[in-house]
Amino acid sequence: MIRSFKIKLVLWFVFLALLPLAVAFYGYGTVEAKSATERTDAGLESALRAAAADYSTSLEALSARAEQLARAQRVQRALRRRDAAELRAVVARTRGVAIAAPGIHVGSAPPLSARRTVAVVAGARVLGRVTAYAAVDGAYLRYLGGGLAPGDHLDAVLGDRIVGGIGEGAAVGLVPGATTRLVVGGVAYRALRTADLPSPPRFSLVALAPQATIDVAVDSAERRILGGLGLSLLLFGSVTYLLGRSIVRSLRRLAEAAHAIAEGRLGARVDIEGADEFAQLGLAFNRMAAQLEQRLDELETERSRLRDATARFGEALVATHDPDQLLRVVVESAVEATGADGGLVLGREGELARAGDPDAPGERIAFPLRTGVSDFGSLVIAAPTFDSEQVEMAASLAAQAVVALENARLHRIVEHQALVDSLTGLANRRRLEETLRAELARATRHDDSVCLVLADLDDFKQVNDRYGHPVGDEVLKGFAHALRSSVRESDVAGRWGGEEFALVLTSTDSSGGVRLAERARAAIAALVVEAPNGEPISVTGSFGVASFPDAGDLEELVAAADAALYEAKRGGKNRVVAAAEYVAG
Repeated sequence: MIRSFKIKLVLWFVFLALLPLAVAFYGYGTVEAKSATERTDAGLESALRAAAADYSTSLEALSARAEQLARAQRVQRALRRRDAAELRAVVARTRGVAIAAPGIHVGSAPPLSARRTVAVVAGARVLGRVTAYAAVDGAYLRYLGGGLAPGDHLDAVLGDRIVGGIGEGAAVGLVPGATTRLVVGGVAYRALRTADLPSPPRFSLVALAPQATIDVAVDSAERRILGGLGLSLLLFGSVTYLLGRSIVRSLRRLAEAAHAIAEGRLGARVDIEGADEFAQLGLAFNRMAAQLEQRLDELETERSRLRDATARFGEALVATHDPDQLLRVVVESAVEATGADGGLVLGREGELARAGDPDAPGERIAFPLRTGVSDFGSLVIAAPTFDSEQVEMAASLAAQAVVALENARLHRIVEHQALVDSLTGLANRRRLEETLRAELARATRHDDSVCLVLADLDDFKQVNDRYGHPVGDEVLKGFAHALRSSVRESDVAGRWGGEEFALVLTSTDSSGGVRLAERARAAIAALVVEAPNGEPISVTGSFGVASFPDAGDLEELVAAADAALYEAKRGGKNRVVAAAEYVAG
């Protein structure tokens, strides 16, 4: 353990200096690495843009060459006569051309080449085709990559594989226009790829800059900053050591007086010498010792009161997810903990909770109850005056209150998500089954009826297969809307699973369920969803109806409704079948 204050002071100041310097070093290194990378990327982008422009110029030149040869009388005459020997003579004199006609092929373009083809036409008749080409080889790539920095390379890519250049044969998965890191032949490069060029198909260019060049620049910058960091630390350490020697005597006297206070000798005082900051510290220490005994009793009483208020406040926050009750607890605890005359919580709708007399004369302090996008209002407390401890206590309580209110809000969201289908906004199967059990129990107690309607979209798989799942989701939403608009407020509509939905109808027998299902069936039949191509999509639904007490319990009720739904499907779809009718039939 280090006992010397001077050494500790040196280490402490060195640490304080080291932290910002280390951050600066890290930031500088990051900026330098980013800058070096950006410079390389900018160079690749500029050179690749020039290469693509040169390639386009080459294609234009090839087009001009092909058109010139196609217009030549000699070529047209040879094609009309089908004179292959004459055509071979023409091709032999002209670099990079090929001529093709029915039964005649003179010259051929390499598999990897830029090419342009022009038809030779006589009247309305095509005599043949002239192709001008330029092989995409190493020399051609070096010509296109003339704008690259020394050490950079330009490769040709066909599809997702390099077919020309230093990385020939390597597979690439580069997004056109996005610079990224690429390893070719065990060497890391910064790589930038063009979009597909006009010829040949799926052909593009990729510029490669060695990653080692960037790394060398970054390493050099890091060595420079490390040297500066070492010199700075040495300077900080020396200055701090000298400073420690000058103040250690004053600190020793202050320490001796503090030990005396700690041992209970409250009459101990610090000898004051001079008028510097240490003298001011000694005066403050002496005033502290004089007031300490008086304050001890007051502080103990205050601590007990605050502990009790904070404990009750924390227990109340943990015990409830009711926002109204939480707000009431918040304002009551804040008033009690700070000794204020009164307080209230103000929201957008006005006053939400109050305690004591918030209108009493004196000072008022407001604390926002806000976190992220959630705004629960403001806590306002009133007292004749506030000291810093009261303000700090109220701020702490407000911070805890915000956490509890946000937890309550999230709890309500989770409860809602647990019971609602996310696509349609209807009840999910869990809520449907819970509602059905509750309604069956109620109907049993009160000798009442409950109706279950199971509904299924007809031929929904064909909609998904033909138009895709996004359109299928829109159909499901429309189906859900039609069901929701068909039921009463006391009823529950929900998604049973997939394209199957359910309605729980309270105090409703089978005949009432059939009438409601018919209304829903008609609404669904009138539903039209538009496909992305503008084609209207019409859908229908089949319904199975069963009721309690015709079915004795939940399992029988679901089975009866499911059997009726199956009968509606088997009977031609787009219809309503009641379980009683199905059994009778």
